[in-house]
Amino acid sequence: MARTKRKKLDDREVQGVRQLEKLLPLVERLQGVGCERDKAGTRRLFMHQYCLLVLLYFFNPIRTSLRGIQQASELKKVQRRLGCPRASLGSLSEATQVFRSAALAEIVNELASQLGKLPHDGRLDAVTQRLTAVDGTLLAKLPQITPAAWQTQRHPHGWRLHTPFEVLRNTAVRVALTDGRNRGGSNEKSVLRTMLEPDRCYILDRGYEQFALFNAIVAVKSSYVCRLRGDHHLTPTQVLPLSDAAQQAGVVEDALGALGSPQSQRIEHPDHPVRVVRLPISRHPKRGDAAIENITLATNLVDVPADLLALVYQHRWMVELFFRFFQHVLGCRHLLSHDPVGIEIQTYCAIIVCLLISLWTGRKPTLRTFEMIQFYFVGWADEEELLAHLEKLKRYDA
Repeated sequence: MARTKRKKLDDREVQGVRQLEKLLPLVERLQGVGCERDKAGTRRLFMHQYCLLVLLYFFNPIRTSLRGIQQASELKKVQRRLGCPRASLGSLSEATQVFRSAALAEIVNELASQLGKLPHDGRLDAVTQRLTAVDGTLLAKLPQITPAAWQTQRHPHGWRLHTPFEVLRNTAVRVALTDGRNRGGSNEKSVLRTMLEPDRCYILDRGYEQFALFNAIVAVKSSYVCRLRGDHHLTPTQVLPLSDAAQQAGVVEDALGALGSPQSQRIEHPDHPVRVVRLPISRHPKRGDAAIENITLATNLVDVPADLLALVYQHRWMVELFFRFFQHVLGCRHLLSHDPVGIEIQTYCAIIVCLLISLWTGRKPTLRTFEMIQFYFVGWADEEELLAHLEKLKRYDA
């Protein structure tokens, strides 16, 4: 069967490059990253150029692969606007062996600092520490057509992306990539311990229940709200009264005490008073017949009202919504690289895309807004129509 000839990309199919040109001052600081060994000065593709091409991949739906990015680099408009030379497929693949993804974290933090808090329930402001939901997601495994013998030498279990997510700014702040086994060094609890920062309130699901992790969070001067598994043991020292607001929120128990059985063989127990709050939540129909189930939250926040703790935990799902947007809307189910650095660069660029949308619109990124921006980038919508869409969002929020 004759191979179908690949359609050559036309300049007219890549619109909106002028908008990416505005990002040059932001990413130019990356130019020297990975060039330490380039003593002869022969490198032509630099990290800031590679990242701009990846951002173009996100905003322009016509390009769906690394080969598509390479083809875009051949266009005069892209070369002129973004200052990118023609890049071969080999140089794009080799780039992940040279560049360092951590350099993009500074840009993410800089953009996030410009964002401020997005519209939210004002009651959450009573928690002065930054609300940070934490979870991980399994990225695509290596292609099934890859020879089995080669898979065993790489990562046949796929990759797991670990992300602390700031709830009120609706953005991931850091990423860590491990293999997908969730054991040993890739265990989500172990990874979180390496990413802890002060002045955060970590919102955790029951997979993160670990006394050593609770102690580590408190040691860095942060706090936690974590759902416990059903076999927890609390020796209460004080039963706290339930306010009217707590009872309206469904809280059935609020107590302070020591977590963990005295007969437990665990090496480490919480070294601080633990507060336990029990309340009912609606159960997903696919997870059982019961419509309501009681959950138990553990926290070191002893002065926060119980109804507010329940509200805080509800926002843990925001990190899962981010992963859904990341994989299904931004298209990160398809990995441009299977090298860890390449995956992290793609992830940080996706976070930058989310931050830019939030900065442009003043609200959380949505599928409709992202599609409108893509329409602009492929020339289906002009700048006036894009600005009209953004203005409509502002009127809707008002």
